[in-house]
Amino acid sequence: MKGLFCRAADAEPRFVIQETSLPEALGSHLVRVQVKACGLRPLDLKLLGDIGIQRDLIPVGREVAGVVLQVGDKVSFFQPEDEVGGILPLDSPCSGLCDVIDVDEQYLVQKPEKLSSVCVAGALRDGLCAYTALHTHARMAAGHTLLVMDGAGPFGLMCIQLACYHGVKVLTTSHSPQQHAFLEQLRPSVAKVIPVFNGPSELLPVVLEETGGLGVDIIVDSGVCLQGEEEESEEAKLLPHKHDLISVLGVGGHWVTSHKDLQLDPPDCRSLFLKSASVTFLNHEVWTASSAQQGRYLHILKDIVDKMSAGVLRPQPEDAVPLYEATVAMETVQRHQKTKAVVQL
Repeated sequence: MKGLFCRAADAEPRFVIQETSLPEALGSHLVRVQVKACGLRPLDLKLLGDIGIQRDLIPVGREVAGVVLQVGDKVSFFQPEDEVGGILPLDSPCSGLCDVIDVDEQYLVQKPEKLSSVCVAGALRDGLCAYTALHTHARMAAGHTLLVMDGAGPFGLMCIQLACYHGVKVLTTSHSPQQHAFLEQLRPSVAKVIPVFNGPSELLPVVLEETGGLGVDIIVDSGVCLQGEEEESEEAKLLPHKHDLISVLGVGGHWVTSHKDLQLDPPDCRSLFLKSASVTFLNHEVWTASSAQQGRYLHILKDIVDKMSAGVLRPQPEDAVPLYEATVAMETVQRHQKTKAVVQL
């Protein structure tokens, strides 16, 4: 049996196919799963080092969907032939691109029949990020106003759909004319689509006009610009400046940021203090890195797949790549040329 691994010791991460095997005896709480689809995301090697995971070969592919083949003698949630989906923990020895893997039952949920394995493997993490940002951090409630940066992205789209379901007024930004046209189709669920690709951003005046000058209750970003000068890359030019986000945040508001190296200057902190507002860092990996809230984590995963099955959450369809293209697909994802990829086994 073969799996995809990353050689992290090299100057540039390299992805290689390696032979791997499973023990004959299945652990008491483990579930043996035949993988049908696996999602690929960029590896955060710095995060792995920070929490003490240092290996020559790091397993690749952690979002999986498949069919249960065998269960341990103390497994209570699953039976053979159940369809399941889940996210492997950071310290998992298995690559999700193996034909068969062993997973602790605490990381899996039942997959509804009407959902494809490709859909679950491709969208589960985006749904988890949206739930973590809006429910866990921002305490979203009906009547709130939400600003989602880059609403056409997989994560942004999940945030929009989840917020609309809970009666939240949603504003969002678009990064291209194509994205703008796509997001306009979501109206009237989305109250306003703000283009940020035509020169200086109109973010601040438009948001204040839409909120009567009060600002929004929640901001969810997909990265911010820390410096005032123009950035080199085209993608960086589309990122909002941190001062603009703080300016459109209302009293008692919550800013949930994906920017892991965010730096706030004293004037920024003063503005947040005057508004009694808060900044929260979105790290979706905490759910599998710590078992402190395992029950809540499983509840979130179950709610995600149920809402996807009911059509409340509708991720954009993902074209699956065959297994023989997995290495090239992962290299493309790691270089951030694609947000994600899904491999069908």
